[in-house]
Amino acid sequence: MIQFSQVSLQRGTQFLLENADMTLFEGQRVGLIGANGAGKSSLFALVRGELSADTGEVLLPGQRRIAFMAQEVEETHRSALDYCLDGDDRLREIEAHIEKSQTNGDDHAHAHWLSEYENAQGYTAKSRGEMLLQGLGFKMSDMDRPVADFSGGWRIRLNLAQALMSPSDILLLDEPTNHLDLDAVMWLESWLRAYPGTLFLISHDRDFLDGICSHIVHLFQKKLTLYTGHYSAYERQRAEHLAQQQATHEAQQTKRAHLQKYVDRFRYKANKAKQAQSRLKMLEKMETIGPAHVDSQFQFSIPFADKTSDQLVNLIQADLGYVLESGEKKVQLAQTAFSIRNEQRIGLLGPNGAGKSTLIKTLVGELDLLDGERIYGENTKVGYFSQHQLSALDLEASPVLHIQRISPKALESDVRKYLGGFGFTGDDALRPVKGFSGGEKARLALSLIAWQKPNLLVLDEPTNHLDIEMRHALTEALQEFEGAILVVSHDRHLLNSTVDEFYLVADHQVVGFDGDLKSYHDWLQARQQASKQSDSADLATGQVVEKVDKKEERRRAAEKREQLRPLKKALEKHEKGLQNAQQQLDGIAEKMADSTLYEAQNKDTLQVLLAEEATWKKTLEEHEEAWFIAQEALEEAESEL
Repeated sequence: MIQFSQVSLQRGTQFLLENADMTLFEGQRVGLIGANGAGKSSLFALVRGELSADTGEVLLPGQRRIAFMAQEVEETHRSALDYCLDGDDRLREIEAHIEKSQTNGDDHAHAHWLSEYENAQGYTAKSRGEMLLQGLGFKMSDMDRPVADFSGGWRIRLNLAQALMSPSDILLLDEPTNHLDLDAVMWLESWLRAYPGTLFLISHDRDFLDGICSHIVHLFQKKLTLYTGHYSAYERQRAEHLAQQQATHEAQQTKRAHLQKYVDRFRYKANKAKQAQSRLKMLEKMETIGPAHVDSQFQFSIPFADKTSDQLVNLIQADLGYVLESGEKKVQLAQTAFSIRNEQRIGLLGPNGAGKSTLIKTLVGELDLLDGERIYGENTKVGYFSQHQLSALDLEASPVLHIQRISPKALESDVRKYLGGFGFTGDDALRPVKGFSGGEKARLALSLIAWQKPNLLVLDEPTNHLDIEMRHALTEALQEFEGAILVVSHDRHLLNSTVDEFYLVADHQVVGFDGDLKSYHDWLQARQQASKQSDSADLATGQVVEKVDKKEERRRAAEKREQLRPLKKALEKHEKGLQNAQQQLDGIAEKMADSTLYEAQNKDTLQVLLAEEATWKKTLEEHEEAWFIAQEALEEAESEL
């Protein structure tokens, strides 16, 4: 049991919890929801004992093992598999005792610890660790690779694997799906459903919460409210507790009419029937979903371009991939024929590393074709969102200034009203970006895209860092958007609610996928089963080479590191270039802060500084673009080694 009794927690001048009560019982699977910054991670720190309540008590049963997912990974040369197995502290302790007793020649102690090793399931630990890592997207060839060789997102996956490996009575997971792709999210959901202990997780993925949770805790206005059931049940219960306002009802009817129009248009077309059925299910749920979000601070739309083309972008016999530092061409998708027409709404599916990001970056022009043709429509106007665009925001500028740079003639009052729909109200609209959270940066990036009135939205994991209320607002905005949409997302609710057709990126090809997300899950399982059967057949016919010795393993690991070395050097080169350019710009900004610089006698000095600033800004942009390409190439190479 986890019990909060009249708990208050203060951070600075702000109370995150104030006389809050909550009781969770053994075996419950509980989702913790609430706005970004409400205090969810601090609540987890209270449970772990890392923070103490200012008033009240947090009570946990004695002798309870708590496992949690760390948010940072230290630089280490331990292998991925060893790092995962380190999650089982007891197993590592027993192994140390076995080694010590063997060294000391203590046969009695050695026999005792071997028995303990069996009780701790030590003999199956390696295979269990490999299963966890494979489920989270790692390949068998990754098992012996040092943790330091992996990029940031993959290191977070290693932290998740380590938490799942740890024997526990209480498992705490803070946004475990943030760095996962759709395949890994589906696997994790299945794993957690079978977890026997008390699960307490923070997530903004409503379908993930629906698939796992028996209870929902809502952190709202410094209080904790426990709801029985999954997230959709929470929405129904919360809707019942909120006053039904006429304005909400009218807005709801407008949205119902929009969805009904889609259903009426496509329900009898064979290739749209499944999507039409999903819209019908949404209509049935809308009576409860709308009121549950009536007090959301987010409400916005994405304006459509003044002009459009029927054919927005077309790839003809195109080879997609990267040119490495050595000049070698790395083809991921060969002879690709893919196009997007006006009003199409496409979701991209496919295993990690198959080339979804490569396809997207090629479509928006971030990557050049290795071969073939790319043709844009005369009036194509792309709104492109990806995670790396968050780092491209000007840290010193405010949301208002970002918009004014796009539209210098826009009135500040109009800009601030517009930004209010994205949650930037009051002084928040004037704060520098450097103080923003990941969620706030993502909201600002989306607002910049919407402001420019695209006719094609290309979205690569747009819901990362967004809380449930913002995801809900984004889903509604995409439903109402009149143009074309291409989206990659691990958020199944967003996919089900906004796209009409799926394409599958796999085996170096892009092909239409005739099915829904349930069909894709079935496809994944069949693919994995076929792979296992192939491995078994290889073993049975003696085609698998005997296990290599440690020396050979070290040689192969060194060989892999050598293959990645040029890519890492390129990444480091552009990182240093970025740092140098930013330092130069900071120095120029400091000089330009001198008010005397703008006097008439210093005109020439000012012109020189402005020219230097333009040069270094261009250098910064060039290094940023090169860094992102190098990072993508490194991650793709890592996924294939």
